[in-house]
Amino acid sequence: MAHNTIKSGYSQLVERLNYFPQGAPPSELLNKILTILFREKEAELVSLLPIKPFTAEKASSIWKMDLISTQKVLDELAGRALLVDIEQNGKSIYSLPPPMAGFFEFSLMRIRDDIDQKTLSKLFYQYLNVEEDFIRALFVEGETQLGRTFVHEPVLTNENALHVLDYERASEVIKTASHIAVGTCYCRHKMEHLGKACNAPREICMTLNSTAATLIKHGHVRQVDKVEGLDLLQSAYENNLVQFGENVQKRVNFICNCCGCCCEAMIVARRFALMNPIHTTNFIPVIHDEECNGCGKCVTACPVEAMSLISANDPHRPKMKQARLDIERCLGCGLCVRACAKGNIHLESRPERVITPINGTHRVVMMAIERGKLQNLIFDNRVLWSHRALAAVFGVILRLPPLKQALASEQIKSRYLETLIKRMQN
Repeated sequence: MAHNTIKSGYSQLVERLNYFPQGAPPSELLNKILTILFREKEAELVSLLPIKPFTAEKASSIWKMDLISTQKVLDELAGRALLVDIEQNGKSIYSLPPPMAGFFEFSLMRIRDDIDQKTLSKLFYQYLNVEEDFIRALFVEGETQLGRTFVHEPVLTNENALHVLDYERASEVIKTASHIAVGTCYCRHKMEHLGKACNAPREICMTLNSTAATLIKHGHVRQVDKVEGLDLLQSAYENNLVQFGENVQKRVNFICNCCGCCCEAMIVARRFALMNPIHTTNFIPVIHDEECNGCGKCVTACPVEAMSLISANDPHRPKMKQARLDIERCLGCGLCVRACAKGNIHLESRPERVITPINGTHRVVMMAIERGKLQNLIFDNRVLWSHRALAAVFGVILRLPPLKQALASEQIKSRYLETLIKRMQN
């Protein structure tokens, strides 16, 4: 009987996770991960929580539990970084973060002894690096993705700088963040338990703004000021790490400093390169073929294997090689420019600018439309959305191109939405 209860609770939690655009496909490995992170009763309770951020009073009503007991459970979950709690007007607002970027990473962002991090790391590796369902669902489905690449700012020329907007600079994101925190790199920590980690710095990945605030409060990360945040960014530059951050213009919640060998984003960029799993920068490197000596430093520096060496076809030097760029794979990070000691690579603007969602709501709505989950955001059976929340969602939809508006309308079968779209088009 106990086995059936546990299975039912975790199955409900998996179902709840998949209401959100960034889901987690069911798997025996996922069940094992969740049993390490959540207790039986917690899984059952969390499965009942709404998608929309909620108060303790709302959870108390949903759980049919007194407010004091409810508050204790919520604070316990937030203390283990399974829920995010944000202070708004002196009141705690809670939400369940997605697995990634979310509570999967949070579980390994510091050394802790309340969970078996070695076993968890092995399970994460199997679920994320061996099985493909989760990674495909997270990074490959749809056009709008979770993360984007930041350009390597030290290689920008004065001309390049004219084409870089503030939100495209990791340095500017750090300077304007309300909170900045540093934690252990989830990816390299995971690989360390498998004996596969590289020597890149571990205490270098940053959380920002509201996510940083809650993780700081519960001791999962260390708060830093803007000066130290920029110092960490400089260290990342010096170690040839790629800045991979949340795919939004405003209130970016994370900037990871990624290596090509350990980090999930770079691994998936190599495995599914043609499916564009990560949004690129607005730059593309250009190689001066006539000056390239085939040293291969750019090949070594590229985290996604977009650079390779081919024959220079020089009859006088038959063994001579030249660097060649695979544009379809390239993230436009610019590490190859830094690596070229002869200065034979430079960045040029891409023909078409990459579109970045304005904020988290914009990105989530876009992802939901493309993944067929918009109805989950609007018609959340666990809670009635406020007029303000509905206005925010519909506001994003009404600014979409006509084709995506049609997709949204088809998914939710809403006369109200159809009427709004027609009024906006007239």
